[in-house]
Amino acid sequence: MNYEEAMEYLNESYKFSKKSGLDRMIFLMDFLGNPQDKLKFIHVTGTNGKGSTCSYISNILKNCGLKVGIFTSPYIHRFSERIKINNLEISNEEISNYISEIEQKTKELNDIPTYFEILTAMAFLHFSRNNCDIVVLEVGIGGLLDSTNIIKDSEVSVITNIGLDHKEILGDTIEEITKQKAGIIKQNGNVVLYPCDNYISSIINEVCLQKNANLYKVNLKNLENVRSSIYGQEFNYKDINNIKIGLLGDYQIYNALVAIETINVLIKKGYKITLENIKNGLINTRWPARFEILNKSPVFILDGAHNGQGVKSLVYNLKRYFNNKTVIFIVGALKNKDYKNFIDITKEIASIYLTITPKSYKAIDSKTLEQVIKNKGLNSKSFYNINDAIIYALNICNYENIICAFGSLYLAGDIRSFFNLK
Repeated sequence: MNYEEAMEYLNESYKFSKKSGLDRMIFLMDFLGNPQDKLKFIHVTGTNGKGSTCSYISNILKNCGLKVGIFTSPYIHRFSERIKINNLEISNEEISNYISEIEQKTKELNDIPTYFEILTAMAFLHFSRNNCDIVVLEVGIGGLLDSTNIIKDSEVSVITNIGLDHKEILGDTIEEITKQKAGIIKQNGNVVLYPCDNYISSIINEVCLQKNANLYKVNLKNLENVRSSIYGQEFNYKDINNIKIGLLGDYQIYNALVAIETINVLIKKGYKITLENIKNGLINTRWPARFEILNKSPVFILDGAHNGQGVKSLVYNLKRYFNNKTVIFIVGALKNKDYKNFIDITKEIASIYLTITPKSYKAIDSKTLEQVIKNKGLNSKSFYNINDAIIYALNICNYENIICAFGSLYLAGDIRSFFNLK
């Protein structure tokens, strides 16, 4: 099986409807020799901020000399971005070999695994056979029934910002969604929690009590002397001064604090990680399409915000960094997202919406989205070619405007490629 055939097999798995649960994954991993049982994990869930947090943690661990696997979703430019060891992407040849092996094993199963189950199994094989010291493992959706939750134990269970998303799978309320996320907490384990309201915190705390797990919360009272510009951010936390990060937005500071607390747990467990490792790992972390400035004149920002919580954070940061500017929005979204709410959240700072169709069978058509926006009495123009939308935005932008693309990470690759970023 070559790479093209392997990807075709993987994509075919989308066509089959599957029951939720871990039974298929248990059978599949048994057939593959349970490579996940040979690895140590930091398991990361949440609604927003998972990828950035994973990247912070993995870069700190890499900086102290460990061989670090990282598994994240989705990808921006290449499928191989999802599975990396010390930031080196899995090769197409390795992908072909692993999927061929999995395909042979699935012939013995009565139920074909899902796309994400195959992807997760491939990651476990890759990390195990390359003898990773530790793996930073991002949940796909939720936690409790996610295929990554087949792992028996974790060094730390990390829970990032929780909000309403994937309601059709996880539930309609914050309580239901939080309980799904808390499903990654292990018996007698360690848990690090992003700053959150008392209601979410109480649910997590209850699960930790039930499982005799240690809970470590980020305390924003320990965050001091924050300095921020479009060139980066600097702050103090607890006894660490002059921490610098290149990622923008308050939430990226909070994600960095989650990473620091996670590292503190590892240090308590005996990992040899220095203050210099922490600082170097944080400042060297890059994570595309998260309030990423692609161009400075005119300012062009790419943000992967695709749920209400993420869009609210985006608007907050646009106001914070560009207070007197109106925004030319380039927007595309999936049908199962609350795209009408996206417009309501952003309309106070919008000058025009340029709509595009993301590359997904679940995408809302740009013409349809244009009409939705016009029905709200707002200015909108649709495009089918992303490059045409970008060029139009650059041409109409003046000193009173900035440009911001958001709504779906399916847009990010093509937009970054326009600016020759790979």
